Amino acid sequence: MAPISPPRGVYAPVVAFFHEDESLDLDALKVHVTRLAKGGVAGLVIQGSNGEAPHLLHSERQQVISTARSTLNEQGRDTAVIIAGCGAPSTRETIQLCAEAKEAGADYALVLSPSYWPQAMGPPVIKKFFTDVAAASQIPVLIYNFPGVTAGLDISSDTIAELAAANPNKIVGCKLTCGNLGKLHRVAHDARITAPFATFAGKSDFFLHGLVGGSNGVIAAAANFVPKVHVQLLRLYDEGKLAEATRLQMYLSEADWVLVGLGVAGLKAAVDRYFGYGGGRSRRPLGLVLASAFDGGRDDVLRRIVDPEKSL
Repeated sequence: MAPISPPRGVYAPVVAFFHEDESLDLDALKVHVTRLAKGGVAGLVIQGSNGEAPHLLHSERQQVISTARSTLNEQGRDTAVIIAGCGAPSTRETIQLCAEAKEAGADYALVLSPSYWPQAMGPPVIKKFFTDVAAASQIPVLIYNFPGVTAGLDISSDTIAELAAANPNKIVGCKLTCGNLGKLHRVAHDARITAPFATFAGKSDFFLHGLVGGSNGVIAAAANFVPKVHVQLLRLYDEGKLAEATRLQMYLSEADWVLVGLGVAGLKAAVDRYFGYGGGRSRRPLGLVLASAFDGGRDDVLRRIVDPEKSL
């Protein structure tokens, strides 16, 4: 049984792999989850922003979750947790996705704020949405704050703390991809939150900075690419080796900037180029990124983290 809130550590928001006809490539998914499991991640986020959830049918979402769960178990990582992306425009569908995620093997639900008609999504509406979802969900909920995919809606630290305080053991964490480290620090240390609550940095770009601010670790797209490097950075920080951790963070930040510039398909193309599986294909309209996109200067930047990843 999973703990009340997700354990501290590195989490990879798993990418979705597709065949040329855009059907799910579950064989590539198994290879990928196996590499992540061996890389030491604390768990997986399935159908986060990098998992292309809006492109998947409900049945496909469940298929990906159950495949990831069975692969973790086969690798002896049955205690590694799965956080499933369950956000939807309506409260009703979000609750349905939470139920389906639990049925497929997820331990927690990661829920974006709704953003259909964003002008109507003021703080009272957002608080009611998360309160209703948490009350109905059979698995604990993490708040996902990512203004870049929610029409600019940015949940405040007060709203997050108030929701956590009012829903103990139901709202058990948050992922802050907004990049606001002040917000992360405030939430991580808010005295109103007395039950277990995990505050995660949402990008590799500020992984170390988040740890200093009190984060529970990181949920980061680049952990798909170099999970061992992320785990190593966490280890260096815990051992008090800040100079080494800072140097590794610099390489991660540079690589993250390259990967962000090429999008979700580009991240998969990088996995294909440097680790030999998957391919850089997304469902349309996102399209395809070829491994050749990493020729030249991008390759120099990424090699600085690929080489240590392969040596760890």
